[in-house]
Amino acid sequence: MAEFEVPVLSIKNLQKQYGPGCTHCQNGESPSLVKNYCQVCGTVYACRDVSFDVFPGEVLGIVGESGSGKSTLMQCLYFDQEVTGGGAYLADYENGEKNLFQESSQQQRYIRNNIMGKVYQNPLLGLKMNFSSIGNIAEKLIAAGHQHVGLMESRGTELLDKVNIPVHRRKEAPKNFSGGMQQRVQIAKALSNRPPLLLLDEVTTGLDLSVQASVLDLIKSLQRELNISIVLVSHDLGVIRMLADRTIVMLEGKVIEQGVTDQILEDPQHRYTQQLVHSLL
Repeated sequence: MAEFEVPVLSIKNLQKQYGPGCTHCQNGESPSLVKNYCQVCGTVYACRDVSFDVFPGEVLGIVGESGSGKSTLMQCLYFDQEVTGGGAYLADYENGEKNLFQESSQQQRYIRNNIMGKVYQNPLLGLKMNFSSIGNIAEKLIAAGHQHVGLMESRGTELLDKVNIPVHRRKEAPKNFSGGMQQRVQIAKALSNRPPLLLLDEVTTGLDLSVQASVLDLIKSLQRELNISIVLVSHDLGVIRMLADRTIVMLEGKVIEQGVTDQILEDPQHRYTQQLVHSLL
């Protein structure tokens, strides 16, 4: 168990608010707050003191209703949004000693291109729809400093093969693909630089059930084969049950419960988690 003692990713007291905050709402418990919205100044507290660790080879699930803060959290982790406060530390970056949120935009780009991959719910955010599929992978490799065309082509071919994109379609643009195929190209692109950490944000939402199942099977087999750590956001407890080793439950910007997935689903402690689990049954 020794290798599990050092987290791949540590998040400490992450805060994200939209709006200035005011004397009425800044203590976090005031009557001016309805859920995570201040009726006086209009500030929304999307993430409130969120802390967690992700360990090597672990899949961490994050579940919660719409507006719970889980997608905002993912945007902050991949620097798609700036945080209001808190820290993030990666074992593979400066020995986990530097707060990623305080690094320069150039360094954050380096982290995005080399140490993390992300698969977005909407493929339009993760793919260039007019590039070929293999061109999308090459783009990520070039951003990380690769220059050898032959090596990029072979890496792209290897990855598209892994995610079951037919050879004769690898030079085709993703705009011609089905939703499930677009997600598979996104997964290949996210894995192109062998990142130790993969962020998956609602990757099966909007896909047909049979397509969802094949994408989830793919993620599961790749995770086992490559032994990467994954942070997986979903509102679907079936997805969480299938993939996540541990699970965090979010509500109104806060983590209200966390633990081993089986325990969360079999014996939920918080009233909201109990409602969530019973709605699935």
